[in-house]
Amino acid sequence: MKIVVKYSAALIGLVAFGIAVAGLHSEGDDLPKGKPGDGHCMFQLQNLMMDGTMKSCQSPANAEGCATLGSTDDNSDAVHSSGDCPTDGMVAMCDVGDSQYVYYEDNDQLGGLEIGCGFQGGDWVMP
Repeated sequence: MKIVVKYSAALIGLVAFGIAVAGLHSEGDDLPKGKPGDGHCMFQLQNLMMDGTMKSCQSPANAEGCATLGSTDDNSDAVHSSGDCPTDGMVAMCDVGDSQYVYYEDNDQLGGLEIGCGFQGGDWVMP
């Protein structure tokens, strides 16, 4: 019985994390995604469901959206640049068609990010 409770709690935590990250993968009223040609945004991803941070990139992203993304939840270090997100060092990507979310660190957060990607109807890509 203890095992069932332990795994149920872990599953609930993972789903809650995925839902929280899925919110990042949507166009909110205060988070302009940008349009093709606007460039990309490199930032340190962190929210209430994560232990630590993860180097991440969103493309396309305009400068205003990048600044907003860098101050959402506990995100930090947002830098806007031209072109698409770099793929050097990529460990996973969520491709939702008009936007891509690239992750550069392989840690225990990827499972929740993959779930969040699925909630957005995205394809989870690992090199």
